[in-house]
Amino acid sequence: MALSDIGLCARALIKIGAAPITSFEDGSAESEIAGALFGQIRDALLSSYAWSFASGQVVLNRLEGAPLADYTYAYQLPNDFLRALSAGQGSRGRGLNFRIAGNQLHTNASEVILSYIYRPEEEVFPPYFDQALIARLAAEFTIPVTENTSRAESMMALAEQEFKNARQIDAQQDTPNKIEDFTLINARD
Repeated sequence: MALSDIGLCARALIKIGAAPITSFEDGSAESEIAGALFGQIRDALLSSYAWSFASGQVVLNRLEGAPLADYTYAYQLPNDFLRALSAGQGSRGRGLNFRIAGNQLHTNASEVILSYIYRPEEEVFPPYFDQALIARLAAEFTIPVTENTSRAESMMALAEQEFKNARQIDAQQDTPNKIEDFTLINARD
């Protein structure tokens, strides 16, 4: 079952023994805390690993103005951009030298394909990520909701374990990267 932002927060609150919420504006302390923290925690967890369900590629639009120094071209980053993985051109999604500056990518290439982490809708999160996010939300909600630091520490340890489990499951959904160019291998020829 796909969970919304409210559903994820409600489950996190239940994990710490608090009342679930039905909206971020229901007037309770729990809804105020969840509304203030949810987006930041979700984006931090999404950005922390190259999740397969939140990874994408896009051809960037070049901007009119050039960067002040170091690079020739500036490109606009997508609105849902969280973190760059790599940049390439032609038929390759990697290999370019670039820098992220604000909401722009600077490079010397005349065209750019960006591989990046984006912010998908909560309803498309896979169950393993839901569990990691719920555990992290519960850990972050514990002190403001319960004022119990020892419970917060145990919830953070649980969140770290759920994060490791989610990363392991996600990593098994892709072919491992092979070494394409390594000077020691080439020296043997």
